[in-house]
Amino acid sequence: MKQLPSTLEALVVRTDFSADGAWDALRAALDSPGKDGFLANVTLVDDRRYEGLTPDQALDLIHPAYRHPLLVLADSAAVTSAELPLLVVDLRGGRGRCVRVVAAELWSIENNLSGANMDFEEFAGAVDDDGVFRGF
Repeated sequence: MKQLPSTLEALVVRTDFSADGAWDALRAALDSPGKDGFLANVTLVDDRRYEGLTPDQALDLIHPAYRHPLLVLADSAAVTSAELPLLVVDLRGGRGRCVRVVAAELWSIENNLSGANMDFEEFAGAVDDDGVFRGF
């Protein structure tokens, strides 16, 4: 597989191409400010070369110049649920750890991790019983 791009923003990589409508809804959710007016600073990667990409495979494709503390995968679980629970992969302290976050709350994780205001553990510890972070 091709190496992921290096950007200043967090990458959101589409890995499931079974539902174009869900991808459109995901993009709309990420382009809409949260209840506090914040947006996630992300770059969307919509490339079939990454279809089926797993977190472990993604770690091997990270560009050496990519400095963001997380990577986001829009996988089959994300596009088959109305809440669009994206898979967030930690690229720092617990490299490869994952947590799910509804698309509407991605801004919270992205903004706070990129600004070093919070740690990945704080989000992982705040997931609901189904393992999805829906906000504080």
